[in-house]
Order: sequence, then C-alpha cells, then structure tokens
Amino acid sequence: MTVKLTGGLLSVIDYLASGYALFAIALILLVLIILIVVTLIRSGSANSSARKSDVAAAEKSVGRKRFDGLSKTDDEGVKSPFPPENDITFKDLCKNFRDFAAGNLKLYYEERDIRKFIAGMAVSHIIILQGMSGTGKTSLAYAFGEYLGNPSTIIPVQPMWKERTDLIGYYNEFTKRFNETDLLKKMYEANYGKGLYITVLDEMNIARVEYYFAEFLSLLEIPDPQKRLLTVVSDEWSDDPKKLVNGHVLLPENMWFIGTANNDDSTFAISDKVYDRAMVMNLDAKAERYQVSGAQKQFITYEKFSLLKAEALEEYAMTARNKKRLKQLDKFLTDNYRVTFGNRIMKQINEYLSVYMSCGGDELEALDDIIAKKVLRKLGSLNPVYIRNTAENFLKFLDGLFGEENMLECKAVIRRLALNA
Repeated sequence: MTVKLTGGLLSVIDYLASGYALFAIALILLVLIILIVVTLIRSGSANSSARKSDVAAAEKSVGRKRFDGLSKTDDEGVKSPFPPENDITFKDLCKNFRDFAAGNLKLYYEERDIRKFIAGMAVSHIIILQGMSGTGKTSLAYAFGEYLGNPSTIIPVQPMWKERTDLIGYYNEFTKRFNETDLLKKMYEANYGKGLYITVLDEMNIARVEYYFAEFLSLLEIPDPQKRLLTVVSDEWSDDPKKLVNGHVLLPENMWFIGTANNDDSTFAISDKVYDRAMVMNLDAKAERYQVSGAQKQFITYEKFSLLKAEALEEYAMTARNKKRLKQLDKFLTDNYRVTFGNRIMKQINEYLSVYMSCGGDELEALDDIIAKKVLRKLGSLNPVYIRNTAENFLKFLDGLFGEENMLECKAVIRRLALNA
C-alpha cells in the first residue's frame, strides 16, 4: 500500500515538473524574441545615424563638395559671349551660318542642307545626321556651336554603353564625390544660360540608343518643360548645387542632342522609337567649295529662336493645295501599304514646312524631304517582294499627284527599296 502511494505521488510530481518546464521554455523563447526585436530596432537606428554621420563626414571631407563642376557654375555663373542678335531672321541665320562655316572654318554645305538643319532644330530637340563617312556630319554640329560662340559638346559614344550613367556620370562611394561628365556640366550650365546649347553624340548607334538614351527620350516627351527632371543622385546634401533639387536636374529647353550615325556592320539599327521622335538629315555628298569673306559669330538666345519659330508657323502655313495632296497620299499609303502618318508626324510635317520656307526654301521641297525620311522609311520593314511589285504604280501615283519634276527624294527612296528587294 505504501509503495502504491509513493508511486502515485512521484507521478504527480513528474507531471507538474514537465508543465513548469514547458512554461519555462516558452518564457525563454519569448524573451529571446523580444531581445532580437529590440536589437534590430537599435541596429536600424544606429545604421541610420551612421549613414547620417557618413554623409556629414563626407560633406566635410577635405572641404570639397561632391559636385565640384556644377558648384563652380553656381559660383561663376554664365555670361553671354557677346550681345545677342535681335534683328536676325531664319533666312539670315541660314545664310550667315553657311558663310561663317565656309569662310572661317573651311567647311562647305549646300544651302538646302543648312535649311534642313535649322528647320530640324525647330521641330525636335533630337536630330540624327546620317551619311557616308567624311561628308561633314560631326563638323556641321561643331561649326554651329562655333558660330553661336558657344562651343558644341562632342561626346564619343562607346560600344558598351547601356544606361544614363554612361552619359551623366555616377557617384563614387569611395571618394564620396560624383564623377561629372562634360554633358552633365553643360546641362547644368544651360539651366543658367540663355543661348543655344549643342550636344553631339558622335557615332550614336555604335551602342543601342534606346538603352543609354532612354530616360532622355521619355523626358523630351513630357509637354511641360519644367517637369523634365533627370535623376542624378538618390539623395540630397546640404551643399549640393543650387539647381540640383532633390537629386534631380532640369533637362533644359535650350539644349539639342545631335547624333551622327553610320549604317554599317559595326553599328546597331536605330529603332522606330528614336526615329519617330527625331528629325533625320542625310549628308551623302560633299558640297562644292565657294569663295566668301566669312561672317561674324552671332549669339542667339533661345527666346529669340522660339519667337522666330512662332512667326514662321503663323506666316508660312501649309497651302490648301498641299494639304489636299497630303490627304490623298495618306489614303494611298493606308490602302496599299497599311502605313499612315499619325499625329506626331503630322505635327512635325506642319512645323518643318513652315520653318523651312521661312529659311528661304520651297514648300514642295520641304514636303518631299520630310515624307521621304519620316514616312517612306517605314516601307523598309514591309515585304520586299511586294514593294518591288508595287513600286511602279506608286511612282506613277506621285507623278500624277505632285508632277514628274517634284518629290524626287521620295521617288529615289521607292526605287532604292525596289532595287534592293
């Protein structure tokens, strides 16, 4: 009997002991969880304080700012090279620039090529200069910067470029400074300056344009110029440049991007996304030399250039006859090739014609040029056999609509596509 009582008592004691053990284990786990949470919170706070401390230390490091070049522009400002030309017209601008390039730089261009260049600038902030090597693509953009008294920024594109940091630079965590490129410095300067700024992307299609230039393409599509903010850094320091707001710099209205392109086996094809937003100019042959005494440099403000464009749009609107012709051409292309103009291209056509005529050119000549480059280029993606079989009918249609002596560039494109089919 005594044995049974003792065994039962021991069982009760064991049961109670196991319950306390489980409770103790649960309590220990709870305490551990609380300690881990508290440690993580303290660690995050410490890291945040450390980051702030690192930023503060970097700001004070040897008394240097992380944006040396941009801060220098803040300190020195931008001065006009000489008084602006207020009475100039687009026609004067074309003639004076051509004479300046020939007389001062020994660079020769046809009158119509200068008109195409200026009219292209009035339509888009992206211009693509195509043609054989040695025809003066880079030189044309360089010469225009010299004429304005504001040298063009020449940027040789590299084959490995893939993102915007290749264009504007990057922040170096080791030196605590931003590696500023010439383009970033010029963009920042243009936000202070009143003149025209030219950036040349030399051999732009040696890398994929839609990769490294993607953010610029998107920003230029924003209707409000004041919202075209380019991300430079992800944070903000107390001594950052004045016009760098929350790590963003404004993509200035007075800056143009002019890309030179060679079409060979060593380059990438330029996508429709880029072509649709840009104005294209073909330089296929060198112009004849001519004697001229030269012309003086002329500083032209962006405000004046915009005013000249507005005046051209008002004074040189497309004639009713050519509007009718354009509708007929659009219908023909839609019915036969499923190719149409679209709102963006129609806007470009209207602006291009007005400014080209303001530069002293002919309306049909301008229409021929922009239709060939902006519309008929799309035929290259269609079935080549179909293009070859329908080419003759298309040529007859153009002769009947515009006359045999007109639309020569368009006809040349059609013949070239049919020949290469």
